[in-house]
Amino acid sequence: MQGVNIVDHPLVQHKLTLIRDKSRSTKSFRELLKEIGMLLCYEVTRDLPLTSVEIETPLARMMAPRLAGKKLVFAPILRSGITFAEGMLDLVPAARVAHIGLYREPETFTAVEYFFKAPTDLNERLAIVVAPVLATGNTAVAAVDRLKERGAKDIRLVTLICAPPGIEHMRGMHPDVTIWTAAIDETLDDNAFIVPGLGDAGDRAYGTR
Repeated sequence: MQGVNIVDHPLVQHKLTLIRDKSRSTKSFRELLKEIGMLLCYEVTRDLPLTSVEIETPLARMMAPRLAGKKLVFAPILRSGITFAEGMLDLVPAARVAHIGLYREPETFTAVEYFFKAPTDLNERLAIVVAPVLATGNTAVAAVDRLKERGAKDIRLVTLICAPPGIEHMRGMHPDVTIWTAAIDETLDDNAFIVPGLGDAGDRAYGTR
């Protein structure tokens, strides 16, 4: 599917199976979400630009590669995106974080914003939107809308599981935003949850209903 990268690494697929299991404890769900976040971060940052710098090892001076330009911005969609992004921050601890508070209105499934805070220089950074699921795509589209309003020009989306309607919505509204995901599931149910999916990621991560 154009603009969508499916990460089929065995460790990602194994952990995705574990996190789907409804018997998984809240603690285990959060731990797996964080671990998969780190693994997916390797993939979404695979093409980051490098520059050469001179360093001195204990034995000699050498030219060595280092990331070029300003650091990344991880933009988790609250709530469940926070734990997902923690694994990415473990890998890139110098990254900035934009917090995007959005929830899905239960009747219309439209995205409702309740919080937004981001670095002022988004136009100079790669922004990675972090959301465990892409179901209808409404909240992810709203998150990208807000980032672009604040000046972001280079945006990517990382998610655990997608459904075709969410992909179509995101690609239709923001064709410049490439998606990285571990799986594309079959469909949505009447409540706009992904089937077979993994349930409500926020409730499962924090033990709420």
